[in-house]
This record gives sequence, structure tokens and C-alpha cells, in this order.
Amino acid sequence: MRTVKAKIDRAQYKTIFSDGTHQLIGDEPGPYGTDLGTDPYSMLLMSLGGCVAMTVRMYADRKNWELEGVEVTMTQERVHSRDCVDCESTDGYVHFIEKRVELFGNLDEKQRERLMEIAEKCPVHKTLSHEIKIHTIATT
Repeated sequence: MRTVKAKIDRAQYKTIFSDGTHQLIGDEPGPYGTDLGTDPYSMLLMSLGGCVAMTVRMYADRKNWELEGVEVTMTQERVHSRDCVDCESTDGYVHFIEKRVELFGNLDEKQRERLMEIAEKCPVHKTLSHEIKIHTIATT
């Protein structure tokens, strides 16, 4: 089980995130926040992109392939479900996340294809692609 804390003080929306070892600062851009850190949706995209890059790197390392680097560019947008042709949802919004994976190094076509398959298998991608249940517990 992972535990992460998010703590907000009186500085509008500036939030300190901690996993017990590392800290990040989150915030909202102006005019709502003070833009002292990354907004929550960008953090979500960074988590997914980072996981994809790490997963691809690990696989290439295990295979001793000449992968020099991976760059993952993420975008996110939301559209009304009624405007989505191939979506199951019929009410509210659908979130679209696009990830562009660029592989650098001396790789043949089969290696590139396999690494792109592996990019779909990162744990965060799997989490976001499956049912998620979030329980909120109020504490004092």
C-alpha cells in the first residue's frame, strides 16, 4: 500500500505533497492560484508519462537493447460524452489522454514495435484503464 499526503495551508491553493521521503509543490495557475507548483492534472499526466518511460527503459535494459532515451509527451482534454463516437459513457464528460512516445537509439523495427507494446503495460496506465474506486474518509 502506498501512502501520500496532500497538505494545503492558507496560501490559496498551494499544496505540499509528501510520500514520506520526497515532497512536491502543487498549485493552480492564476487567477485562482499563485502558480507556485504544478496543477493536479499535469501531475496526473506526469505520473503516467514517467511510468511509461520507466517501464520502457526497464524492458530495454533487460533485453540489452540500445535504447538511448525515451520521451513521452502527454496531453489531456475533456469533451462531452455525447460528442464522443466510440465512448461507453452517455452522460457528463469523457477525458481523453494522448501519449506520444519517442524512442531514441539504435533499435530495429521489431524492437521499436515491442517497446511500444510495453508502453501500454506500465502500472499507472493499467490503473487508469481499469475500474477505480475511491473511498473518502473524514478524520478529525
